[in-house]
Amino acid sequence: MKILLVAVNAKYIHSNLAVYNLKAYAEMYLRNYPESGIYVPADMDIELAEYTINQPIDSILGDIYKKKPDILCLSCYIWNLDYVEMLAGEMRKLRPRMPIWLGGPEVSYNAADVLERLPAVTGVIKGEGEETFARLCQIYRDNCEKEKLAELNGITYRDGEGIVRDNPWRQVMDLSGVPFVYTQPGRSGSSERAGILPDLRHKIIYYESSRGCPFSCSYCLSSVDKKLRFRNLDLVKKELQLFIDQEVPQVKFVDRTFNCKHDHAIEIWRFIAEHDRGITNFHFEIAADILNEEELKLLEGMRPGLVQLEIGVQSTNPETIRAIRRKMDFEKVRENVTRIRQNGNIHQHLDLIAGLPYEDIESFARSFDDVYALKPEQLQLGFLKVLKGSYMEEKKEEYGLVCKGRPPYEVLYTRWLSYEDVLRLKGIEEMVEVYYNSRQFVHTMEALEETFTSAFEMYDELQKFYEAQGYGKVQHKRSARYEILMRFISEKEPDRVEEFREALTYDYYLRENAKSRPEFAGEYGISKEMLRLFYENEEEQRRYLPAYDGYDRNQMRKMTHVEYFPSTDTYILFDYRERNILSQDAGICVVEKKDICFLQK
Repeated sequence: MKILLVAVNAKYIHSNLAVYNLKAYAEMYLRNYPESGIYVPADMDIELAEYTINQPIDSILGDIYKKKPDILCLSCYIWNLDYVEMLAGEMRKLRPRMPIWLGGPEVSYNAADVLERLPAVTGVIKGEGEETFARLCQIYRDNCEKEKLAELNGITYRDGEGIVRDNPWRQVMDLSGVPFVYTQPGRSGSSERAGILPDLRHKIIYYESSRGCPFSCSYCLSSVDKKLRFRNLDLVKKELQLFIDQEVPQVKFVDRTFNCKHDHAIEIWRFIAEHDRGITNFHFEIAADILNEEELKLLEGMRPGLVQLEIGVQSTNPETIRAIRRKMDFEKVRENVTRIRQNGNIHQHLDLIAGLPYEDIESFARSFDDVYALKPEQLQLGFLKVLKGSYMEEKKEEYGLVCKGRPPYEVLYTRWLSYEDVLRLKGIEEMVEVYYNSRQFVHTMEALEETFTSAFEMYDELQKFYEAQGYGKVQHKRSARYEILMRFISEKEPDRVEEFREALTYDYYLRENAKSRPEFAGEYGISKEMLRLFYENEEEQRRYLPAYDGYDRNQMRKMTHVEYFPSTDTYILFDYRERNILSQDAGICVVEKKDICFLQK
């Protein structure tokens, strides 16, 4: 018997922790504990299949069909539910008698409605699925669905008469009982160590050291699960050591508020700092306002690039924060985020949500400016998603919340925010992604901000310019974004064009090792002969490029760029081998005028 666990991810680089957990729990843990009364027979094959929403639906459908599963299980999230529903419907036509089960947060809290809407689906595994899935394996293997499904907690299913039965939820499990899912054993009889599964070596690894959330945010399904529990720290350290040893590029903790238990967070942060090998990056979602002094000191000592932090601010309007049942001291957030940023070693990603109660366009603009002033590496402007089973869904009428009828159930308008406002914010979101989050225009945007009353106004004007020029309807190359920004500046600040041209040129070469000069940068202020002699001299003296020992003048020239800035009469050398690990900016140094202008003596 073959059971196929299917994940349809948002991107190829993503992996799906849930289906790996289900497979690992059924195949490894339960086999080792026969006294539990659950077992996985040797002749049962549990297989994983991962796809992305960018693949043609027919390609996924055909691949699933060729695998010939006896039971199909599909993992459901807001980004893939449309795909999953189509797959379930078409597979029912191709395999009319094959049981099809769904699981995941997008179907757990309205499981009966899902089955009423989707006649192709046999049942839904609700909430934590590891133990439920293992028992489901046993039921199908023993061919006793009619007798045993009625006794299985954690499912909603369609019985033999087609009637939807909603069984009780299962009690939450001990997180330490979930096997580690990412390793493959070394070869028998050899000294080869266990290693990361080959398919995951170049993907983002998702990891959980806790489940549940201590907070009650009304828009989030994590608030439904109040039973916060933690994985045994000895297990966590052993598993993190494998990621570090195997030089996994990035591990994302899916813990909803990683630092809600301080001793747990401190032990993990201290461990990764002490065992760091300079490769693996660890991502954590935290509450910045509850960071204590010991945690801040640990973070300050981290290798640049070892840790990145995601911080959900959502709004700085106190009335909004109260309405969404969130606890946050924004002044403390400001203090801690600023302190971390000043140390220059940790990437910070701050989130805002548009469409929350009591937040109109003016209030959101203030929230935007408050968070923008903290200068995080990333500012995510998201839109409220009214999730099934959330408290926010219960308050829809009171808040005048109207959202899309299909996933991701994104807000269309509220009592406080019109659809016109939402469209305006969508345009601002795009400008923030291009001109802030890309980190390609940092110095230009900082200078430009000074000409507006606020950062929000600047991005608002920029999105209006895009709309007026029809730029939003076209896919632009990265270099074209610089040209468009130069046109915007020329319209808004015609008397300062040359000043901004220099700032934009500086930003361009800070990130781009480009050998063809962009149009907006104007004439090159250094002759070919001056550059030739500069690199010849550098090959002999290594005054500015000491790390290039063993490289000749031509190689050095290919990996660097020298630019002249007339307003300050300065020559800047951009070094693309010495990039900043957080910003990816080139290393820079000022070239003394005598070392590049000696031809003029």
